[in-house]
Amino acid sequence: MRIVILTQYYPPETGAPQNRLSDLARRFNEAGDDVEVWTAMPNYPLGKVQQAYRGKFFFSEIQDGILVKRSWIYATKSKSILPRLLNYFSFVFSSIIRGFIRAKKADFIICESPPLFLGISALIICKLKRARLIFNVSDLWPESAEKLGIVKNKTILNSAEKLELYLYKKAFIVSGQTQGIIDNIKKRSSQKNLYWLPNGVDPDWFNPEKYSDQWRYEKGFKKEDLLLLYAGILGHAQGLEVIIKAAFRLNHLPHIHWILVGDGPVKEDLTQLSSKLNTRNVHFMGNQPRHFMPMIVKACDATVVPLKKLPLFEGAIPSKIFENLAMGIPVVLGVEGEAKELFIHQGNAGMAFEPENDEALANCILRLIETPGSIDLFGNNGREYVLKHFNRKKIALDFRQFIKDKAQL
Repeated sequence: MRIVILTQYYPPETGAPQNRLSDLARRFNEAGDDVEVWTAMPNYPLGKVQQAYRGKFFFSEIQDGILVKRSWIYATKSKSILPRLLNYFSFVFSSIIRGFIRAKKADFIICESPPLFLGISALIICKLKRARLIFNVSDLWPESAEKLGIVKNKTILNSAEKLELYLYKKAFIVSGQTQGIIDNIKKRSSQKNLYWLPNGVDPDWFNPEKYSDQWRYEKGFKKEDLLLLYAGILGHAQGLEVIIKAAFRLNHLPHIHWILVGDGPVKEDLTQLSSKLNTRNVHFMGNQPRHFMPMIVKACDATVVPLKKLPLFEGAIPSKIFENLAMGIPVVLGVEGEAKELFIHQGNAGMAFEPENDEALANCILRLIETPGSIDLFGNNGREYVLKHFNRKKIALDFRQFIKDKAQL
């Protein structure tokens, strides 16, 4: 098969879609498919195009044996709706121009949403390349933008919803990262070719036997310290204030350290809150190269994964769960619904607390401390569970076979 993956987000950026899509491209390529990636100049999450890519409208490079074609994007870190829309639509237009310049035939265009508006580009490129659209939904947009208060303009929201449903209708296949996303689309559209394409983990890379705890000591932490990790985007959806407030509740326990790895739009707000509450053991470590992350995770004792308390997120599964559990690190989960059912009830891989409830989070940490062996037990359970059910190689090859079966290739 000849496949084009169309996405605004791709390495060397770090993040969930970047990791997932680059892995999918590599797996399809290894299976014998001709894969290209069309993406933007890397600028996320800092809102600034990375130095090596500045001043270019088009740029092509080879990553992991795959041709990656980049085009211009209006980069911004503004929280306002107009700059955000300019950011989205700038890549829509530049990717369409890329399609007109070299419209070589393809079998499928896999388009990543959000941003939803990239689906416009995908439909046009499908026409140019005589391809069928596979529309992959990792977040229900515009619903999530409305519920989080990011977009409040009703005209924009109504127009976006019409576009969303139109794209579901026109797609050959619609895939979604969670069962909740798939169920939502099934209720609101006539699309029949729906596919659950869960996130997962590469067990060869995220293998605790390959790494030591050296990072812990390089950063000045002691063996007896309890290191609690949040690694990912510091964004609106995560409700990360709960970590700062729980840290304040446990300020009297100096051996508990809260480590936040990443950048994003609410980082400044979080650092100000931490300073205001005088939380002594909250450490902001900024974005880290992806190849550092297994070493960092290995050096920590547990990972904290929160989301805001919204019905919307009951069908969400934060991608960081898979990699942390694969490293044998238990999860302290502040997410209701599908994620809680999978990793707490079925996988027995950690503890759960009510989203946005800092007292409940603090109590979970105290229970971890007071229950000897719980960290090792949850960690072992988690690794076994994700390796059995969420191996990225199997996920990619199963998806590839589904595409071929539906297309009768």
